[in-house]
Amino acid sequence: MDMDGVLVHEELAVPGADRFLRALRETATPFLILTNNSIYTRRDLAARLRASGLEVPETSIWTSALATAAFLQDQRPGGSAFVIGESGLTTALHEVGYTMTERAPDYVVLGETRTYSFERITQAIRLILGGARFIATNPDPTGPTTRGPVPATGSFAALISRATSVEPYYVGKPNPLMMRSALNAIDAHSETTAMIGDRMDTDIVSGLEAGLETILVLTGVTQPDMIDRFPYRPLRTVPSVAELVDVVTGFAAAAAEPDPT
Repeated sequence: MDMDGVLVHEELAVPGADRFLRALRETATPFLILTNNSIYTRRDLAARLRASGLEVPETSIWTSALATAAFLQDQRPGGSAFVIGESGLTTALHEVGYTMTERAPDYVVLGETRTYSFERITQAIRLILGGARFIATNPDPTGPTTRGPVPATGSFAALISRATSVEPYYVGKPNPLMMRSALNAIDAHSETTAMIGDRMDTDIVSGLEAGLETILVLTGVTQPDMIDRFPYRPLRTVPSVAELVDVVTGFAAAAAEPDPT
């Protein structure tokens, strides 16, 4: 499942999210929170959720920053990067052995940050024109806040692309790489897994392309009048995750019944 817009809005839990998570735990249903937000580390996010009244272990959180670090480690072990982002991204890259540099980096890595610096964006443009490869943690054009949407990684990636004529490689949702790593993390199969999200353009399309059941909740970015604008639809649309508590317990009860054969 996604986090922002599904479980929380900024620092406030979505009503019923605590009951939904409790139902998952009580039925021993494996789950993983996937977030394109690369600002925070897993520890930060677990603490943020706990402050909102939601208990989620660090191991049940997977971010676009971690997926990006894993991808770069696989592609070019021990490489270097010029990073626009915050601790969630820089920590993930350091942990896989990457060096942060402003001189001839292998990659320019663009992630989420609260304050995009014109100076660093300009530097990123010059480095890419000089030959650095362009990576972005996610394509989300906006992110939700309590005051309304704000520009996000995808919007600033478009700015850099326009200036350089170089398109980034996006690692986060809806890239199937992130979905496959999530399935592997909970030892799940696509045919018996659902993706729950609030965005048609990342959450739902990533679930569809990975062969998962898709569930759209209306507590985040996508609203009912926006669904028909897309050439695909979620399998199910619900007001919030609170509506899925009975679904979780029902599936668990059915799975526990003895095979009549």
